[in-house]
Amino acid sequence: MTRPITAGVDGTEESLAALDWAAREAVRRGVPLRVVHAWRYAETLADADRDTQHGWVSQGVSEAVRVVTGRHPDLTVDVAVVEGGPAQALAGAAADAEMLVLGSRGHGPVVGFLLGSVGQQVIAEAARPVVLVRAKDEAAAEAAGRDVLVGQQGSPEDSAAALRFAFETAAARGATVRAVRAWTLPPVFAYSPGSLRLLDDAGGLEPYERQSLAEAVRPWRERFPDVPVAEHVEMGSAGQVLLSLAGRAQLVVVGRRAHRTAVGARIGSVAHGVLHHADCPVAVVPHV
Repeated sequence: MTRPITAGVDGTEESLAALDWAAREAVRRGVPLRVVHAWRYAETLADADRDTQHGWVSQGVSEAVRVVTGRHPDLTVDVAVVEGGPAQALAGAAADAEMLVLGSRGHGPVVGFLLGSVGQQVIAEAARPVVLVRAKDEAAAEAAGRDVLVGQQGSPEDSAAALRFAFETAAARGATVRAVRAWTLPPVFAYSPGSLRLLDDAGGLEPYERQSLAEAVRPWRERFPDVPVAEHVEMGSAGQVLLSLAGRAQLVVVGRRAHRTAVGARIGSVAHGVLHHADCPVAVVPHV
């Protein structure tokens, strides 16, 4: 089954940039584009009944779609205007999509479809990758020379979904995958100077980290032999290391393991930090 790339549109500048990004990616991958807009009937508008308000919303979405189809006349586009809350609409849209693409402001709260706790809920619970796009995103940023940056943590199985998404995207764009593994000293070494000396004598932890990254990337190198790969290992927090490299990236890909608390679902600190501070689009990919 061919899954569409789904874009959430709500009329904001950020969501229109996300629609443009989704359309370009759909063309590259040869898949359809689905455009979703969620709306609520406003009873306070006494002069406009439900059908009238639905017509206004549909017209606005159609205008945005016309711009996209004008740029990509061969792209198959399906539009869904859904009455209801955005969280429910997006959760349903993501379930059958190759990815869900949404607009975000960055450097602060994510807006539009991702207003407040709704956005965090969508990202944390989506079964498919969610891509966040800034209003200033342009096609020129996808030019050759900019990497698809992907974070690798834990075992090869932990990062398999994120690596697969990164390699598939790079293959469609003719880009290089830059796989990054950040590491820090285990707490035990802070309390055991003797252990730290033994570690220095053995050449440090970095060789082990490089080996772990190479093992995680190896099956994807074999599956995508035409995709250039750069492996980067650096001591530091994963979020900080990824952000230090994001300025040279056309897309940052991070894995996501949802954490549930008493107040709802929460995404991990690495994904949270990159989402709020990276200037380029960010893909959050759930662990398999």
